[in-house]
Amino acid sequence: MLDTRSDQAFVSFDRVQKSYDGETLVVKDLNLSIGKGEFLTMLGPSGSGKTTCLMMLAGFETATHGEIRLDGREINNIPPHKRGIGMVFQNYALFPHMTVGENLSFPLEVRKIGKSERETKIKRALDMVQMGDFVGRRPAQLSGGQQQRIALARALVFEPELVLMDEPLGALDKQLRETLQFEITRLAHDLGITVVYVTHDQTEALTMSDRVAVFDDGRIQQLATPDALYETPQNSFVAQFIGENNTLRGTVKTLDKDRCVVTLDGTGEEIDALPVNVKKAGDKTLVSIRPERVEFDPQLGETSHTLDAEVLEFIYMGDVFRTRLRVAGRDDFIVKTRNRADQKRLSPGDKVKIGWLPQDCRALDH
Repeated sequence: MLDTRSDQAFVSFDRVQKSYDGETLVVKDLNLSIGKGEFLTMLGPSGSGKTTCLMMLAGFETATHGEIRLDGREINNIPPHKRGIGMVFQNYALFPHMTVGENLSFPLEVRKIGKSERETKIKRALDMVQMGDFVGRRPAQLSGGQQQRIALARALVFEPELVLMDEPLGALDKQLRETLQFEITRLAHDLGITVVYVTHDQTEALTMSDRVAVFDDGRIQQLATPDALYETPQNSFVAQFIGENNTLRGTVKTLDKDRCVVTLDGTGEEIDALPVNVKKAGDKTLVSIRPERVEFDPQLGETSHTLDAEVLEFIYMGDVFRTRLRVAGRDDFIVKTRNRADQKRLSPGDKVKIGWLPQDCRALDH
């Protein structure tokens, strides 16, 4: 069981479970601590439990077992409107019959804030999301990106210490999504608020977060900073879910503390790897190598081995070339190389040699 609690937690889940039918757990013994001012993303495929965790924190779902705390206070039995949490959803959830100003005024009126102070807070919140000129518009008169900015402003207008975001940028086009990723991250850090963000978009998670919790099958598979998650995945699920990744199947031949030798299936080739999630010689393993860490025609001495490969596709992508190879009996091995003036153009059918540094190759669970 992965325990990620700490004594300095602003938000904490303590052995939290959730079942909808009394039998199947969609969240399994979750222990998680989130620091004050932290931007934490819950990342995972559909059905992994990430959104259920967010809904339990918001108060829209009730934990079957365990305790959820906010700033040291247990909130399991506190209704959503009394938790003081801001929420941003993918579908904006704006009131269509209200103007932008009225949408932002609503959470302030619920909190019995006077008119003059409401107007000040509304102006400040709209200015933060660069929507100060739209106070009299209705949601139907706004684009999707503008509506999402208003939804964000409404979540921030009453100055919560915690904001929850559930796939807030999923309905937007790529360019607008990237712009809002930057703006949300900047606002969160400028305001010092704690954000719990749910997405299935790996790039979004890596770009925006202080830490990322990767969910699968109701559990956190790994919790780490974006760079640690990408560079040092702790199991084969994380390695394959985060970014593009090459995997080769094999068997551990020898195993030391910081090095193992793997015999590849089908070819009998032996390669060196870092042992991350293997226990003993004889274990089946999946070795993991990122496409950008593979080199063509590697120089002797830089790698401990080379492998023969056949080019199946050579694709120009502007800043990089993406080459698909047949390696060790697999047709899905990818190499990414930067677009340089001296880059050799390859063609399908070309025979090449590839290699990588041993520390870039990880032996993971089978």
